[in-house]
Amino acid sequence: MNTTKPKSQTKQILAYLLAIVLVFPVGYLLLLSLSKGWVFPHVPPPELSFLHWSQLINGSSGLLTSLVLSLVISFSVATLATLGGFITSRHIAYHPRRRLWMLLSYFPFLLSPVIYAALIYFYFVRYNASGHLGGVILAQLLITYPYAIILFSGFWNKRLEHMQQLVTTLGGNTRHIYRRVLIPMARGLLLVCFFQTFLISWFEYGLTTIIGVGKVQTLTLKVFQYINEANFYQAALSSFLLILPPLLLLYFNKRYIYRKHL
Repeated sequence: MNTTKPKSQTKQILAYLLAIVLVFPVGYLLLLSLSKGWVFPHVPPPELSFLHWSQLINGSSGLLTSLVLSLVISFSVATLATLGGFITSRHIAYHPRRRLWMLLSYFPFLLSPVIYAALIYFYFVRYNASGHLGGVILAQLLITYPYAIILFSGFWNKRLEHMQQLVTTLGGNTRHIYRRVLIPMARGLLLVCFFQTFLISWFEYGLTTIIGVGKVQTLTLKVFQYINEANFYQAALSSFLLILPPLLLLYFNKRYIYRKHL
């Protein structure tokens, strides 16, 4: 008796059910952002409207500014943390006190972001960095930069060290080492680190709230603001915008990176 076909059909049905479960929250947020006066006991919304989306586009709700601000912060933090973490991890990997430096890299993760932000808030006030875009980027780098160092720590090994020595022996300099050896070999890990640090910055709330003192209105802060105001439709719209970039990054990772390394 051939049981291969029923098993494959069962797996396919389970895959469709799982897809529905995963897509439903996103679809619900989108539907809620398009609804108008959706109240009990109506199951479908009685009226659909593009009012909230039009407010987003014309900038009257302030969501578009928050979206652009969040993108600027996250891309800046991810780029700086990835490049800085990659270069720093190389020096730490071959340092005589490697264990000590790696132990210090874990320090920001011993405390919650809110407590950590409260501890360093004095220095941001002292140097007039609180409430500014640069201050928020710097605060988030204090978490993403050590994270990048830890992520890259497993990349360095004796084989890479010998390859770098070979490039030096053949007359190459540091630029040649990065361009010809390190970056091509670490391209996949660099992209993974960029995605991870981008997501950490994108969803960061505690540090942004305290260091930004409410003046740097990122999209994450907007979501909580609308929820506290019981503005469900704007909260749904901002939440949908909040999860859209991670979904696009996930698709990009699946479509172009994961398949490439299979």
